[in-house]
Amino acid sequence: MKMPNVTVLLLTEEPSIRSQCQWYNHDNHTELRVTDRLATAEHLFNSIIPYGAAVPALICVFVFLTLFSLLANVFTVYIIERSDDVSWLPRFVLCKSLILSDLLQTVSFAPAVIYSLVQHQTMAFSPWCYFQYVVGGVSIFSSLTTITCMAMERYLYVCFALQYTVMVTRERIRKVLILIWVYSISIAFVGLGLVLYKGRQEKNPHVTMGLLCEPDIVEQHMGSPRAPAIFRKAIGSLTLLLCMLVHAFSYFRMYRNASNAVVPFNESNSAARRTVLFYCGMLFLQVLPLLIKVASDALWEFKGTSVIELTSGSQEHCESAPSATAAVFHLSMLTMVLVPPCINPLVYGLRSVELRKPLAKRFRWRAENRGDEERPRDMMRLRNVVHPSLPEAG
Repeated sequence: MKMPNVTVLLLTEEPSIRSQCQWYNHDNHTELRVTDRLATAEHLFNSIIPYGAAVPALICVFVFLTLFSLLANVFTVYIIERSDDVSWLPRFVLCKSLILSDLLQTVSFAPAVIYSLVQHQTMAFSPWCYFQYVVGGVSIFSSLTTITCMAMERYLYVCFALQYTVMVTRERIRKVLILIWVYSISIAFVGLGLVLYKGRQEKNPHVTMGLLCEPDIVEQHMGSPRAPAIFRKAIGSLTLLLCMLVHAFSYFRMYRNASNAVVPFNESNSAARRTVLFYCGMLFLQVLPLLIKVASDALWEFKGTSVIELTSGSQEHCESAPSATAAVFHLSMLTMVLVPPCINPLVYGLRSVELRKPLAKRFRWRAENRGDEERPRDMMRLRNVVHPSLPEAG
């Protein structure tokens, strides 16, 4: 007597499943089939940003960060290259390497995010995703190791002033730059190789679940293999830890050295304290996205994916969508990743005294040239003026 009721119940529930899911498969209930790639991308985009009014604001934010980063970095490189007195200094050679990393990071990340926001779609999975995966990893690791080397260079300059020119030479700086880029490129390609070797594409091979092909998105699209995730998290955490330790050691020793220099004069070293606090604050802004990422990865590993997992729990017969926590985290990380390329050229380049002097000289020179051009014009105007009490020349 109960069997007909069960049959009727199943038949009445089947249309509701079809109406809720856009990717229903008539042949096999265990495998999902994408019938409309654009509809899938729009569905995932709306799950990440459910409020349509926020999209124009996000577009303005990303466009502003992109333009500011490009202008600040290009202008800083122009000033360095036009100043013969500082272009060869080790500090600014490292600064140019940092600017190159920032430009790569901005160019590879920002346009893709802006395009996804304009189209109201998540990132389509294509070879461009592999390019973003590699270039993003290279730029982040090279930026982190470069600012670490810049802290060591300042430590040697302040604490070993007499031996500085012997210890820090052009040849050694060139070797350091080669090691920085070889290290960063190797990590990126090893990670990509592990993703391709251990991973497998998801059931929807054309659409990702993010606005950018960041490592988490690519790894999830390839089936969330453990090997590349563990490799990336371990190397990233060790590199970040090394950067923090080097900065702490370098600036502490520089502050102690400056404090000892003013003790015989009974003066407070407030300038050194402000400088150290300023650079520590800028370092915090630089590594804040990485610190949050390491913390989230640790939370993921130790407390399980239920805390901050990217998918909100897959429904049977339905494509899983990002959870609210994962969506906010994804957008926050995309925004914070574009902040360091904006502040790096200002902190490590234009703020330095060596660049402010040629910059002021260049503006002063242009103002003087403009005055020299306007002076003859004023003389010509005065010459053509006829005094009212004098008769006009025939």
